[in-house]
Amino acid sequence: MPQSRASIVVFDIGNVLVDWDPRHLYRTIFADADEMERFLAEVCARDWILELDRGKPFAEAIPERIALFPHYETQIRAFDERWHETNRSAIDGSVAILKELQSAGVPNYAITNFSAEKFEEARSIFPFFDSFDGIVVSGRERLLKPDAAIYNLLLQRHGLKAADCIFIDDSLRNVEGARAVGMHGHHFIAAEGLARELRSHGFEV
Repeated sequence: MPQSRASIVVFDIGNVLVDWDPRHLYRTIFADADEMERFLAEVCARDWILELDRGKPFAEAIPERIALFPHYETQIRAFDERWHETNRSAIDGSVAILKELQSAGVPNYAITNFSAEKFEEARSIFPFFDSFDGIVVSGRERLLKPDAAIYNLLLQRHGLKAADCIFIDDSLRNVEGARAVGMHGHHFIAAEGLARELRSHGFEV
């Protein structure tokens, strides 16, 4: 764990800056909550979504999944065709912190596990995606957090020192991955806790 305080802030996006959850979409499709949970555990499951975040094209992934689960064709297609509904809204408190840091001239970056295709779609919904000093999108790079390579890519690409950075993520595994390469890490629960953590590093938020 680095001893010095951080001077650079690195954000995750999903569930730090944007309220993302497939349930936002699938609650409108499934009348039965138990069936929805089975679907998300077995069909549009976390490991399958991570492969999309790793860069697998939806044009390949969707037909492959339908072939395995043909009785769920409509629901599987919705993950592509209605993907924007998995994003409820920006997390206002976190976005406000991002904007305060940017207004103060604090260097700010992002590392996100995100489909390259859907990242482009989301940029039109959430304009702050284009406001970072730099961003690493897993689907573009074919790397996923918490692989050390994705954190090191950000550091090398932008000439940053790990010990100068604090990485913020809602996944503890991803935070631990950042710490393993020498970054400070904050496990995000809510904007209030993030503000306290940043103040402990001397940021004015």
